[in-house]
Amino acid sequence: MAAENTSSVTEFILTGLTDQAQLKIPLFFLFLSFYVVTVVGNLGLITLIGLNSHLHIPMYFFLFNLSFIDFSYSTTLTPKMLMGFVSEKNIISYAGCITQFFFFCFFVFSESFILSAMAYDRYVAICKPLVYTVTMSPQVCLLLLLGVYGMGVFGAVAHMGNIMFMTFCGDNLVNHYMCDIIPLLELSCNSSYVNLLVVFIVVTIGIGVPIVTIFISYGFILSSILHISSTEGRSKAFSTCSSHIIVVSLFFGSGAFMYLKPPSILPLDQGKVSSVFYTAVVPMLNPLIYSLRNKDVKVALKKTLSIKIFS
Repeated sequence: MAAENTSSVTEFILTGLTDQAQLKIPLFFLFLSFYVVTVVGNLGLITLIGLNSHLHIPMYFFLFNLSFIDFSYSTTLTPKMLMGFVSEKNIISYAGCITQFFFFCFFVFSESFILSAMAYDRYVAICKPLVYTVTMSPQVCLLLLLGVYGMGVFGAVAHMGNIMFMTFCGDNLVNHYMCDIIPLLELSCNSSYVNLLVVFIVVTIGIGVPIVTIFISYGFILSSILHISSTEGRSKAFSTCSSHIIVVSLFFGSGAFMYLKPPSILPLDQGKVSSVFYTAVVPMLNPLIYSLRNKDVKVALKKTLSIKIFS
């Protein structure tokens, strides 16, 4: 119905990541391997946290949800990207494009805010350890999670509202491997400065608010760590935060590079490469970073594998 009311275009053609035929098959297998690692890594971490009771604490509650979000938004985008490498015309319907864009926005905004919730959790654990259990009670964790997914809904609905006011009159060639707001704005017959401003404001909220929360949390964490007298204590405190810092840097760095620069500074073809990083690479790396750099996860993995082998 939306397609009939607002647009003469009923389907879009996605140009994909590259138009060079000799690169398509190697890229197909590269991103297929990325996707397999993403699925196995994130579902494996979800299963591991679910099976091991000693991981049923706030830190791993949020990590469980981070893995769910990574798996979900990678699955929203990557299969369609893979189809683009092996099909002559990568066609997506108007309804399919809008649906993909909605879930992409929902999961990306949710990831931004789950990372800020994890930073707050680390702040309480290091700066206020004596009241950690009370401060990060199950009720508080649930409220934080509702806030995370609530902001995901906000981001998706705000961007969707922006798109619903656009009209697509003729050209239906989307210069991307997915339906994203910037290439859709380029195709719209009636997009204006207001549409671009809405995008900038919504993305600033989605990236800016979590980043400010994370910086404030780590400012207090750094101050507390510097007041720890023993070298061992400092090292332990740093190690509990290092995985999260790496994940935050990868995700927000690539996202800000894509969306918080004017198109004149960052051409869309370069933007596609940047977006590959946070849509395909980051979801794959997150479970690896938390598995390889986290002692509790490694212990839980060994315990689970030993039980399976023994049984």
